[in-house]
Amino acid sequence: MDLHGAIARDSEGGAVGLVHWLTHPATRTDGDYCYLEDLFVLPSARRSGVGEALIDHVRRWAVDHGCAKVYWLTADSNSTARSLYERVAARTGFVQYQIRL
Repeated sequence: MDLHGAIARDSEGGAVGLVHWLTHPATRTDGDYCYLEDLFVLPSARRSGVGEALIDHVRRWAVDHGCAKVYWLTADSNSTARSLYERVAARTGFVQYQIRL
């Protein structure tokens, strides 16, 4: 399992956002699942299309690599990110549980 990443840059070459993703096998499909693990956009660049472009970059990569889906998690309270996510993806209705080790 490899970790992948991309950086979004502004017109002057400064980094304004980043995304990390990985793939893993799935029991329900032939193709791997692509997990978008981390998406960050500088506050000054939010709502400018950077986040959507980074998500689309991962989506295109996943299609090119035969993945069955791209998915990610976010906090209920993350209203800024959720306004983007609800435009570009379907909400699944799942609730996350975890056991810290």
